[in-house]
Parts: sequence; structure tokens; C-alpha cells
Amino acid sequence: MLRWASDNVLQLRPEEIGEHYGRYRLHVPEAERAMARSLERYGQLSPVVVCRRNDRYELIDGFKRLGAARTLEQIGYLSARLMEADERTLKAAIYGLNRAGGRTRELEEAWIVHALVREDGMSQVEVAELLGRHKSWVCRRLALIERLSAKARDDLRVGLLSPTAAREIVRLPQGNQAEVLDAVRREALSRAELAAVVDLWLGCGDRSQQQYILAHPREALSQAKGVTVAGRDPRLSVAGNQVWKRVGLLLDVLGRMEVWLAHHGRAGLTPEDRTLLAPRFEKLSRDAASVAALSRDLVSEMKTAA
Repeated sequence: MLRWASDNVLQLRPEEIGEHYGRYRLHVPEAERAMARSLERYGQLSPVVVCRRNDRYELIDGFKRLGAARTLEQIGYLSARLMEADERTLKAAIYGLNRAGGRTRELEEAWIVHALVREDGMSQVEVAELLGRHKSWVCRRLALIERLSAKARDDLRVGLLSPTAAREIVRLPQGNQAEVLDAVRREALSRAELAAVVDLWLGCGDRSQQQYILAHPREALSQAKGVTVAGRDPRLSVAGNQVWKRVGLLLDVLGRMEVWLAHHGRAGLTPEDRTLLAPRFEKLSRDAASVAALSRDLVSEMKTAA
């Protein structure tokens, strides 16, 4: 049973509040940064919710507020309301409090359902009654989290895998999710590209074709769309083909960076982003200028030799 310990609001230091139940919430750094700006400007507008677990206050609701408060020196205390309930009801409260605020996410719901079934030993019917949902809803949420591989779950929990990417990855067999994640990070694929790669991978029954897709995802997508991408030019030597490939990859990345810088990239950066990214862009500027100068020298040599 769930009840408020009292009507009194506690004043707790951020370090006094644990995040044991944070594993049922998605870590979204952008949302925490936005919350930090709100706390800095307006202060705390509503109390967080905590419970007592093993002689420690544990957070039930207000994870973004707590994460943001820990980055701000002027926030010495957080207002908190104390909730008393058993373990199952606390998990239901995490779902209920966030649903009431319109902030629940499908994968967060899946984690709570998974915990109630696998950790607390409840049946799917009991979970449905506890959360006020239909049994089919519980079944779908449970299947969603259990179709993710252990590595994908861990990456999702700490924010290395976005929820939108997870929804694409979950379409793959668990045994193949890690290799697709590796390809996504290596090639810096967008969500749309990831979805297209998963579609293409699922449509291939041949393992060698699947391996080619993972090794050269953008080339595979281009070929699937009917665009011919030369993997090797027979007129070039082995060394020449290697340089051809490197230059092609570099031109592709530079083209996308040029579009980002020229059209829509800067507007979305926060002041903190700009501070952290400035050294990277300074290095990019130096290295790009150096490569440009060396490229001009090489072109001049080639024209003289010709």
C-alpha cells in the first residue's frame, strides 16, 4: 500500500538522495541540461519524491531535477516528499507519477514491467492490475525489453544508446545486435540510416551479404537504392585503391559537416556544448587546413609529372 509519510516537505542535500530506482529511467543528458537551466533561472518549482530504503533516501520521482541539482553549486538542498510503500508499489509509483506528468517512455515502462515480473515474481495479470493496464500491454512491454541483448540494455541504461535507436535494434536477433551497434558507432549512422540498415539486414538471408552490410553500410544502402558505388577501381594499384577509399570516406564526412555548419548545426548548441566543443573545432580547423595545403601540393606535383 502507498501513502505519504506526512504533509511535511523535507529539505535534503543532493548527496543524501540515492538513485537505486534510476535503473528504471532513461538517462537523457539533453533533458538534464535543460532542467539545470530551469533550476538556475526559476529554482525548484515542485518537490521530488523519495522513499526510505536500507536507511537511505532513494529517489522515486525527479531524476532530472536531482541530476541537474548536482551540477549547480547554488542548489544546496532539494525539497522532497517522503512516500511509504512496499517494493512492488514503489515501482508502480514510478510508473504512475511519470504517467500523470505525461513523461513516460515505452522503454521505461518496459523496465518497470520487467522488474515486477522478473525481480518481484509477479504474474503478468498481477502487474496489469497493479498498473491499471491490460494484460496485452504488459506482455508487449515485457517482450520489448527482453528482446534487447544485455549489451544493448546496458548501453540504453547509461545513455550510450538512444531510445529511438533501441527501437530499431530490438527488431534484430539478440545475437546480432552487438555487431550492428558496433557498425552504427563506427560509421556514425543517423537514425534513418540505422532503420534502413536493419531493414536491409533483415532482408538478407546470406551471412556474407549481412557482413558486407555491416562493413560498408552506406555503400550497401546506395546499392540497394540502385546507385552504383565503386568498391575498387581496376585501373588503380592496391595502394591507389586504398587512397581512393580514404578520400571518398573523408569527402563524405566533410560534406555532411559542411551542411551542418552552414545550415542548422550551430543553433542547437548550448553554451556548455560550445565550451566543450571549441577545442575539437580548433583542431578540426588546423588539421583541415593542413590537409588542404598538402593536397594542393600533391595536385601540383601530379600536374607537373603529367
